[in-house]
Amino acid sequence: MKKVLAAILWLVPAIGVIALSSGAQVKQPLKLVATTPLPGFSGDFDHFALDLKGKRLFLTAEDHKTVDVFDLEGKHLQSITGFGQPHAALFLPESDKLIVTDGDDDFGKVELVSGEDYKILSTIKLPNGVDSAVFDPASKYYYVASGGEESAKTHVLSIIDTKTFKLAGEITLPGNESEAMAIDKQSKKMYVSLRATNEVGVVDMATRKVVTRWPIPGAATANSLVLDEANHRVFIATRKPPKFFVFDTDTGKVVTSLPCAPLHDDMWFDAPHKRIYVTGSETTTVFEQKDADHYTHLADVPTGFRAKTSILVPELNRIYIAVSGKGKANAKLALQVYELQP
Repeated sequence: MKKVLAAILWLVPAIGVIALSSGAQVKQPLKLVATTPLPGFSGDFDHFALDLKGKRLFLTAEDHKTVDVFDLEGKHLQSITGFGQPHAALFLPESDKLIVTDGDDDFGKVELVSGEDYKILSTIKLPNGVDSAVFDPASKYYYVASGGEESAKTHVLSIIDTKTFKLAGEITLPGNESEAMAIDKQSKKMYVSLRATNEVGVVDMATRKVVTRWPIPGAATANSLVLDEANHRVFIATRKPPKFFVFDTDTGKVVTSLPCAPLHDDMWFDAPHKRIYVTGSETTTVFEQKDADHYTHLADVPTGFRAKTSILVPELNRIYIAVSGKGKANAKLALQVYELQP
């Protein structure tokens, strides 16, 4: 009896330690709150657009050849057809219209879509390989990247005036393709992920010229890019290897670099929480910004196969992530809704 009692007394503190340990687990920075399965879809998604007032999300399904409409709780509302290969999208709340970049097989184009009945209203023909884009709220210009031909030494950004939906000019960029872009309102510069040359390109918005190029050391396939304007920092991520870089925009030098999620397509800077989200296949990598020069890895949040397309909506304290299916048999495509955790 004494041996049994001694064994029980010995186990009590051990049980207490186990309970304390499990209760002290680190909280994930993202919490999954809704999942919308998308049966009948296949291939990749590319980009989101947001209509906050109308409580709508638009998701380009490039291989499905549709732009899909969701409410902000994740419910699928409608598929908009008539596209060749939709990529980037921009919602214009003033006119209740949507602009979609379309990399059709025959030629590139952008389409103006009614936000009321979802009919395509107008089209502008552009060079081949239309893909990513960035909007400048000051000028109301939408900069659309073309390219992709392997032998090409340059490619262009077509400038679309969103007030008139007309072509307003071009910017020539080095290499045959680029990816994400960000605009610095204070310095009036654009930072471009020059995928073909493994560089960050810096464009003077006034002259529409590339003024400098910053090599990305020891990495290739530059992809996601975002700007921390207040701290004069550009964040860029590469795929080979999957790596996150911080550039000082005053010097063009790399401040730090860290591993990140593979096959990423989107990255977001959450300024209020001082976090960066890199959405890639199977996981979203979350970094914390300690200060302009110091960053720590918080978590790799499990998501899904090719879950690389995302949009951060700070007003709702949410990030929406599309789970893709390209190259995987019986893939379960879905829209995931995550809440940002303190």
